[in-house]
Amino acid sequence: MKGNKMKKELLNRTRIAAVRFTTSEYAALERRCKATTCRQMSEYLRNCLLHKPVTVKHRDASLDECMLEFIRLRKELSALGNNFNQSVRKLHTLQQIPEFRHWILSTEAQRERLLRTVSDIQKMTSEMTSKWLLS
Repeated sequence: MKGNKMKKELLNRTRIAAVRFTTSEYAALERRCKATTCRQMSEYLRNCLLHKPVTVKHRDASLDECMLEFIRLRKELSALGNNFNQSVRKLHTLQQIPEFRHWILSTEAQRERLLRTVSDIQKMTSEMTSKWLLS
């Protein structure tokens, strides 16, 4: 019981040390803090002042641009797949007209291939963006 109480006292922060910054100093401090894995400025400052390790996130700007393009393409592919799917479904209502029946059957295979490809690309880009966001 005594060990638990001591741990609780150590984690209970009651002392405050105030420091004043200029606007530019504080902006620089915020930029540095945002580049780390620290959730709050107080955590970042405490780690720095107490000489504890601070994990800095490193991001590649060209990779960031590439991933943003992947995200845009994924959304566009999804929209294209949905539009194509809706068009083919509407055509199925015209199936009783003999000229359309042949076209509908040939388009069905293309539709399935397109939807499979879009799905594969969405999975791949989703995995890549998840890894990117964690880096």
